[in-house]
Amino acid sequence: MKNSISLVLILVLTFQINAQEWQTPAIDGYGKIKYYEDAAEQPDTSLTYKMVFDIKDEKEKDGVNMGLWKIARSLNLLKAGNISAKKIDIVAVIRGEATYLVLSNIKYQEKFKKPNPNLELLRLLKENGVTIFVCGQATAARGIEKEDMNEYIQLALSALTVLPNYQLRGYALIP
Repeated sequence: MKNSISLVLILVLTFQINAQEWQTPAIDGYGKIKYYEDAAEQPDTSLTYKMVFDIKDEKEKDGVNMGLWKIARSLNLLKAGNISAKKIDIVAVIRGEATYLVLSNIKYQEKFKKPNPNLELLRLLKENGVTIFVCGQATAARGIEKEDMNEYIQLALSALTVLPNYQLRGYALIP
């Protein structure tokens, strides 16, 4: 009898966990999350979340760059955890194989024969206070001029200066 009751409780809890809907409370449509109010570790509302993301891969998730998607997920998790936007400071640097996502829609279409799928997400991230740099050395190596870039990106001298600058200022590195 005890085993039957335990099994029923496990099934009910499993159903409740699986029944929870995916959500995007901060960045609509990107970086979806399932928020668990009873999770053992939660965002700490007394902290300021200072994070620097190192985006170097061209891998995609849900049609956009995976690194940008992770930033959206982080913002969604923090908002679901009741962290005030004033306590979130996110910086990203794009480099390596990810560099082409900084292209304007026109330049991206010239190179890849399709629209830049990252532009809407880049706009939403910027509207939510995310600062996004691109490594100047990576753009130079790929022949990308400043006028070829979309409006959501800032040119930095190098990822090799952005990453340590922000880490030395107390930002947590998110690879």
